[in-house]
Amino acid sequence: MDSSERRPWTGILENGQDGLLGKVRPLLPGLLIAFVIALASQFIAEHYGAPAMLLALLLGIALNFLSSDPQCKEGIAFAARPLLRIGIVLLGLRISFDMVVSLGWPVVSMVIAGVICTIGFGLACARLFGFQDRVGFLTGGAVAICGASAAMAIAAILPQDEKSEDRLVFTVVGVTVLSTVAMVVYPIIGGVLFGSDQAIGIFLGGTIHDVAQVVGAGFSVSNEAGETATLVKLLRVAMLAPVIVAASLIMKAMGSKGREASGKVPLVPLFVAGFVALATLNSLVTLPAVIVETSVTLSKWCLLTAIAAVGLKTIPKDLLKIGSKAAMLIIGETLFLAILTCVVLFALP
Repeated sequence: MDSSERRPWTGILENGQDGLLGKVRPLLPGLLIAFVIALASQFIAEHYGAPAMLLALLLGIALNFLSSDPQCKEGIAFAARPLLRIGIVLLGLRISFDMVVSLGWPVVSMVIAGVICTIGFGLACARLFGFQDRVGFLTGGAVAICGASAAMAIAAILPQDEKSEDRLVFTVVGVTVLSTVAMVVYPIIGGVLFGSDQAIGIFLGGTIHDVAQVVGAGFSVSNEAGETATLVKLLRVAMLAPVIVAASLIMKAMGSKGREASGKVPLVPLFVAGFVALATLNSLVTLPAVIVETSVTLSKWCLLTAIAAVGLKTIPKDLLKIGSKAAMLIIGETLFLAILTCVVLFALP
């Protein structure tokens, strides 16, 4: 009896490009490079306090020549898109309906209005600066919802062209840098403007872009401010799914106009459906802590590896072509959200 008859599964693994191993093998070099960058970024972040997302992006950009290597190209492309969608899906286990109810409807309404108004402001300003609507939606959504994670999720459904990667990278850099600055400055502003730690927490959670910086800023004030800020921020993260579904419906109604590379717009993107499904599951069932913690960890590493891959695909000289107007757009959206949140907080009883 021949060896292939004794071990029939080896035929599946060894059948070149048609087998499982044949499909996975070309991805490994690029995936490993992106993951090593993610590991290095996390190590530096833990020891020196710099944002891991920003570090992964910058290290990836520094090694962008690897993306043109035929052995690495396919794996880097996989990490930059499918892997980031997996990370976004896993974010769903951080959300539950009980979290929303515990905040109170005035705060929930404030967060929802802040997201909608900031995206609307971004779209209006994008046109004012001469950009396409997709730029206003990408930057406004990243500022309004959850920074780099939202930018990557939104970019995944937007019409694709030769500048799509550059716009995503610039947005990720912009929101991450501004989020880091806000982590230092906003607790001071909140302490001056608001009289309670809960109000400070709502302000921090409602305005800072990235989850990690919200947690750092909130707990630098107090435990109460940190817990409140984290909860408000997670509500903003939960807005990711309805915003993307709404955008998908709008683009579907508009047809395929402008979709140079991405084809038809699905009614509900699969990764968004996965995000909603996990959030619903987390709301209806008390999941073991180990499952939730593992999901959060996997999500973090998927997103960190994905942003490293995005950096690897980025050519710095192309990034500089975006110009100062795009920077002004992101700064303007950030200030708009901060001012709007302050005004609403002062109006709340």
